[in-house]
Amino acid sequence: MPTPKTDVLQGTLDLLILKTLEKAPMHGYGIASHIQRISEELLRVEEGSLYPALHRIEQTGWIRAEWKLSENGRQAKFYHLTRTGLKQLQAEEERWQKLTRGVSKILRFA
Repeated sequence: MPTPKTDVLQGTLDLLILKTLEKAPMHGYGIASHIQRISEELLRVEEGSLYPALHRIEQTGWIRAEWKLSENGRQAKFYHLTRTGLKQLQAEEERWQKLTRGVSKILRFA
């Protein structure tokens, strides 16, 4: 029996990263772990998707990175949300709400 796909849906990764960084700066592993934990293991962000997305989002100016010591004493790149990123997060949340309303309507009436 095939296992259910738990990878993050295409197009939602930016939203999940921005929302995760809204509360506090985190390193990549922390972001992935947070998403997996909060989603109760329903969503998993693989390194091969996460780090290219972080780099791309950093290039847009939505997040900034800074090298700091992690909890285990190693240097890690910590990402934090910028003001532009906060505005983008709000826009992404609105877009997500519209999308989920549309899907809900189709599920009810199709």
